[in-house]
Amino acid sequence: MIIVHGGAGDWTEEKLEIAKEHLIKSVEIGLEILNKYDDAISACEEVIKVLEDAPVFNAGTGSVLNIFGEVEMDASIMRGDNLKAGAVAGIRNIKNPISLARKIMEETDHVFIISEGAEKLAKTFNFENYDPITEESREKYKELKEEIGKFDRFKKLSEFMQKYPQYFIGTVGAVVVNSKGIIVSGSSTGGIILKLKGRVGDTPLIGAGIYANEYCGASATGIGEGIIRTNLSAFVCNLAKFGISVQNAVKSAIDYLTKKVELPAGIIALDRNGNIGFYHNTKHMPVAYYENGKIHYALKFQDIKASS
Repeated sequence: MIIVHGGAGDWTEEKLEIAKEHLIKSVEIGLEILNKYDDAISACEEVIKVLEDAPVFNAGTGSVLNIFGEVEMDASIMRGDNLKAGAVAGIRNIKNPISLARKIMEETDHVFIISEGAEKLAKTFNFENYDPITEESREKYKELKEEIGKFDRFKKLSEFMQKYPQYFIGTVGAVVVNSKGIIVSGSSTGGIILKLKGRVGDTPLIGAGIYANEYCGASATGIGEGIIRTNLSAFVCNLAKFGISVQNAVKSAIDYLTKKVELPAGIIALDRNGNIGFYHNTKHMPVAYYENGKIHYALKFQDIKASS
């Protein structure tokens, strides 16, 4: 089983159509790996690489820029059978941050490496130098840089988001389970547009942006400050551990976040039996998943029920 998301937020119809194509393609590639090798880790990595390489998402190529016009990318990956994880934050010059996160998980004794240290490690692992900034990212930056002066950028993020919701989308994530029941979760993002330099959101934080145990895997999206404060992905996986269905778990988690911190968020989840759940408090969250021999696409959980 595979489920992937392209980020919770207020998407335009045009971008949703582009996102749909890439999300479905990513599931197809993940399925090929599972069918050939039954390798949940490689499937999760490759699924997310497809999405990092698609500029429609805020991850890898096309990541949004911080207040100084720089890119700072985050990613993480975790396997549920042994709780091994790898994460990277604030990296600027590689194509696929998810691949470096995997290297950290498998080739080092560490979990989380940031910024300059992560960039030096990428060189050690022979990652090619790459500029992920697109012309569209630069145009978004120029347009909003003029507007942010009307807001207190240290405290009025919610007001800024309300005026420009279309710019707060695109974090990507995936959850995969193989035939042995090994669950792997992953996520990648460019963070929040015009964020303060050095800001780290939920994506690379194990338990917040992603989590996986032997019962469930989850990948979150939205404004990281709310996801961090509720430890959203671990919240879902711990509910599943105690017998709550994944759909009830994701709904309970998002309802709790909405009540407590009032920030936009969404989450996908998959249990070891292949049951799917996803939920969000935003207008959209494009999702693709494999079930009953078919790849499906949905924007809300009701669409899953309609296509099953």
